[in-house]
This record gives sequence, C-alpha cells and structure tokens, in this order.
Amino acid sequence: CRAKSNRAALHISRELALVNTMTKLTPAYLLYSSLTLLSGSASAFQAASSSFNTHPALSISQRGGATTMAIHSTNEAASSETSSSISISSLSSQEILDQYDTFLLDMWGVMHNGSEPYEGVLEAVKELKRAGKKMIILSNSSKRKENSHKMLKKLGFDIDDFDNIITSGDVSHALLKNNAQTLGCQNWDTLTNLVEQKSTNVFVFGSGDEDESYCTSAGWTLTSIEEANLILARGTFTINDGSTVVHKKDDEMEYWRVMEQSMMVAAEKKLPMLVSNPDKVRPDEGLPPMPGAIGDTYERFIWTTHCAPVGDMTEEKARDYVKRIGKPFQEVFDIALQDSNPSRAIMIGDALETDVTGATNAGVGSLWVVQDGIHAEDVAKMSAEGVISGFNGNDFTYAYGKKVMPNYVTEHFRW
Repeated sequence: CRAKSNRAALHISRELALVNTMTKLTPAYLLYSSLTLLSGSASAFQAASSSFNTHPALSISQRGGATTMAIHSTNEAASSETSSSISISSLSSQEILDQYDTFLLDMWGVMHNGSEPYEGVLEAVKELKRAGKKMIILSNSSKRKENSHKMLKKLGFDIDDFDNIITSGDVSHALLKNNAQTLGCQNWDTLTNLVEQKSTNVFVFGSGDEDESYCTSAGWTLTSIEEANLILARGTFTINDGSTVVHKKDDEMEYWRVMEQSMMVAAEKKLPMLVSNPDKVRPDEGLPPMPGAIGDTYERFIWTTHCAPVGDMTEEKARDYVKRIGKPFQEVFDIALQDSNPSRAIMIGDALETDVTGATNAGVGSLWVVQDGIHAEDVAKMSAEGVISGFNGNDFTYAYGKKVMPNYVTEHFRW
C-alpha cells in the first residue's frame, strides 16, 4: 500500500485530465485511470510496450486486401499440445452460423459511431434475422433502454429485429429499486441493505441528462456528499447534490475541485459507489473519460485512505465498495443468457476490456471488431496482435490479470 503521504499524487483533477494524454501516448486499452500518477506506472507502460508484436500465439497476413488473423487458443481449457488455428471469418461464415445461435451485440463502436450506422451494419442485422439468429444488444449506456430504442430508430434500425436490448442504465436502475431479479440478475447486497433501511440519499456524478429523474424514479433523493448513503457515477459532465449542479463545460476547474473534495469525504466514510457505465473512455476524438474512470479513481481513494498504517484496506477489498454494472461484469450477461446456451452464444464488440473480457468471463465466444471503435487507431498503428499483447501485459484492466483472446477477429460488423 502507498504511504498516506502519497495521497497528494492522487489529485483527481490531474488524474482524469491526464486520461486523454495517456491514451495519446499509449494504446487506448492501457487506461490506468487512478494509477497514472503513481510511481511505477511509467515502467508498466514501457513493459507493456516492449511486448508489442511479439505475441507467440498470433500471426497476421494480408489476403486480397483484407486483414486475416490466425488465432491460436490460449484459453486454459485448450490443450497446450494441440492448439487450434482459427482464421478471421465474416458474419456470413458457415462456421459462425453453424456454431452460434445467440449474437450479443455492442452498439457504439460496432453498430454505429454515435451519429450514423457503420457501412453494412443494417444489412448484417437483417441477414442475421433472416438466418433465424437471436440478437441481443448489450450496451454500457448509463441511460434506460428507451433511449437506445430512440437512437436505433433514428439510425434506421428496426428494434423488432432484436430479442432484447439491455443497457447498464436499465440494470442499475433496477438495482437502485432492489428488484434486479425481475430482469434476471442478482441484487447488490449493499444496495439491498440501504433500501431496506430507507437510507436512500444519493450523490451523483452525472451526465446532465435526466440525472435527478433517474434517481427519484427509483426511490432515491439527491443530496450532499456529507448526507449521502451512496454515490452514483452515471456520467462525467456534471456533479449534482440535489440543490447545486456543477457543469464541467461551464467551469472545468471547479468541476475537478468539487469532484476531488467529494471523493475525499466519501472515502473517509467508505461510501459505496454504483457505476452505471463501466466504460473508461468513449470512442470519440481524444477518447474522453467515462464513468469507469471515476470508479477506478474512487477505489484508489478508498484504498489509500484506509490502508496501513491507519487501517487494513487492500486494493482487492477496495473493489467491494465500487459496483460496476455492464460489460464485462456478470449481471448483464446473466440477463442476456438466461434463455440461451452460453456455448452457442457469441459477443461481437470492439473493446477488449469490456466486450472480449466479458465474453471470456461468461463462457461465450467473441468476435472482435478492429477497424471501427475504440482500438481502431491503435490497430492501424501497431497491428491487432500488438494491441492484444499490450492489453494482456497490463494488470490494471477489468481482466484483473487474466489473459484474454478473441475467438474471431473482423475488420467491421458486416455480412
């Protein structure tokens, strides 16, 4: 554990502000969030960087102008003596169509770029529907699924093509109401206890879009950090205590100051935090930070406030105070797979840390989209195998040291 004197190195305004800088200097998946100012982080980046393009289980070639990757399984279940080689396949590949019945689809970075669908995506969805495949959208959006319905319709999708649309915001809302089991996943015991005790005051790091109604409709009251029983990390644009809203776009320095002060107060009290979007960066220009980065930083505050010699807090125990809802965590996969055979399901996503890691943890297949979404720029610079190698060399991701490997890799989500 770092000494208490190192708390100055955890200055939140600099940590999250550095996210953009760090992602420009290093691959996007190497997001350390609250670790960026701790000693040793630079050497960790160098160690990860030195492994690029040296992964023994990957090879890439060009065939007819299209990237083709051979992936040799490194899963523990695979035999170390008889590793099999699996080539990239399009969605129309008979191998994929024969092997999988349920297709779990990420939205942003796979189906659209935030403003328009990617080329060929609308056709791919229709072809999967014609093939009789079950399609379930798994989105880490912190908003309710009705917002996703509107977005999909605006982009030209037919929402009736999808068997279910699951958003982190919808599942988090159910947890706040203590009825997540109605969706098909478990409640969080911490929230269950608070609801049963009628301790339902919440302090919100918000998106600025219906943050208050989101909370009040679940039975919670926005309040100051001093009176709060819970922190909700829903966005990275506002801070809302029920009476005052601090907007980052209006006064960024004040926003960071209030965030840091709030986290210090909350960490002293060991307040729990619910993160309703575990993404750490958004696949936009500059990869701006998302609520997952707030969750990581708050864990660091909890740990450094209560570690030795003043307490016995460890990094692992600090995780107990931060509940993340969304990929790669269990709840959304439990909901998505409740009527499906995991061995017959495949996750299609652009992010190693959320989509591919989540698929690995859930025991489903994975198809990694590499030329759209969060890793596209890094793949273009250093190759897909370099990105995977660097990710697996970083212990500070949601994989928590587990090595991940997509079953398939494709340039785009197309038929």
